[in-house]
Amino acid sequence: MERLRITEIFFSLQGETRTVGLPTVFIRLTGCPLRCQYCDTAYAFQGGTWHALDEILAEVKKYKARYVTVTGGEPLAQKACIPLLTRLCDEHYDVSLETSGALDVSLVDPRVVKVIDIKTPGSAEVAKNRWENLSLLLPQDQLKFVICDRADYDWAKQVLVDYQLPSRCEILFSPSYQQIDPGTLADWILHDQLPVRYQIQLHKYLWGDAIGR
Repeated sequence: MERLRITEIFFSLQGETRTVGLPTVFIRLTGCPLRCQYCDTAYAFQGGTWHALDEILAEVKKYKARYVTVTGGEPLAQKACIPLLTRLCDEHYDVSLETSGALDVSLVDPRVVKVIDIKTPGSAEVAKNRWENLSLLLPQDQLKFVICDRADYDWAKQVLVDYQLPSRCEILFSPSYQQIDPGTLADWILHDQLPVRYQIQLHKYLWGDAIGR
C-alpha cells in the first residue's frame, strides 16, 4: 500500500501563483532536502503522520473544492507523491505541485500545473537547481523566483535571457518576505519592462506567519 508522510491538510485561499485568492485544499508533505534561508515551512522538515492515498483523497473530498495544491517541504522527496498527483487528477481536481525544482519532475502527470521555484543566490541553495527540469516545462507551468535583493533580481533577469524562459511558461517574481521592500521590486520590474507576473504572498498579508493558513 502506497503511503505518504503528511504534515497537514488544510483549506485556505491560494496565496500565490495564477490561482491566487481561490479557495484551495493544501496537502503539505513532510520532509525537504533543501534549507533555504527564507523558508517559512521549516516545521514540515520532520514529523508528520503516515496516510494511505485513499485516506488523503477522502480528507480532500470533505472540502468540496475545485483546486488542490500539493506542497511541502519538498513533495517530490517522497516517491508516492507521483501517484497521489495522478489520483487527484483522476478525481477531476485542478491540481498544482509546488516544488523546489531540485528534484526530477519528469514523472509528474502532465495534467498537473508544476510551480517550480528557481533558487536564487540569496536563497543559499542556488547550487541545488536542477536545470534539466526546464526542458520539461509545459505552457501551463509556472516558474517562481523569490527575490531577496538587487543581486538576486539581476541574476534572475539573466536566467530569463539565458534560458528564454518567458517563451516557455509564465514567470513569477516574488519579494522575499520582510527581506526586500515589495514596492522596490515592483519598481525594478516596471523600469525594465520584464515579461513577468509580480506577486506577493497573499496569505502573509491576511494571517501573518500563522501555520496552516
